[in-house]
Amino acid sequence: MNPAATVMYLVRHGATVANEQKPRVLQGSNVDLSISERGREQARQVAAWFRGVAVDAVFSSPMKRARETAGEIGTQLGRDVHSVSGLMEVCVGRWERMNWDTIEREFPAECALFRSDCGQHGYLGGESYSDVQRRVVPVFEELLTRNAGKSIVVVAHSVVNIVYIATLMGLELKRARELPQDNCGVNVIHHLEGKTKLVTLNSIFHLQPNC
Repeated sequence: MNPAATVMYLVRHGATVANEQKPRVLQGSNVDLSISERGREQARQVAAWFRGVAVDAVFSSPMKRARETAGEIGTQLGRDVHSVSGLMEVCVGRWERMNWDTIEREFPAECALFRSDCGQHGYLGGESYSDVQRRVVPVFEELLTRNAGKSIVVVAHSVVNIVYIATLMGLELKRARELPQDNCGVNVIHHLEGKTKLVTLNSIFHLQPNC
């Protein structure tokens, strides 16, 4: 009999007011916002989608936007939400609450370095994507190992998700920013016999057009 695959549904949190601003402002580990009304509706929609999925456990970053999204999913599934401290969003340092137009104008050299290779050159005073990779990949691996043969939901953040997904895809981290991660988009990851692979990237079929 073949062993059952471990399935991870990796979700980005619902929108916050920072995500909704135009131009969008950076929101890292030092801004702990709740989800907005739109984000709450997105969370309800993704939670409704999970009603048709067999899920054994729900995990979340400890940040409010992730916990509140995971809470909607946990309520639908009748599951408690387990906080995982290692899944906090990237630290964006001095660029917290700034938009890219302002960053490029005020920190042109540092912004150019980040855009040329965010894997090695981090947010000013914050983490690089390599820093995030070293921090989060072992956390995801531990979750998959600890929940072998089960299906789990993990709610995290844009940079956390794309760094892990880029790692699974074998992409250079400087290309991770090309990967889409919509609010409440779902990525499906399978782990079987020591191998982990991305099956679905950023599914948003469950979200209404205005979300």
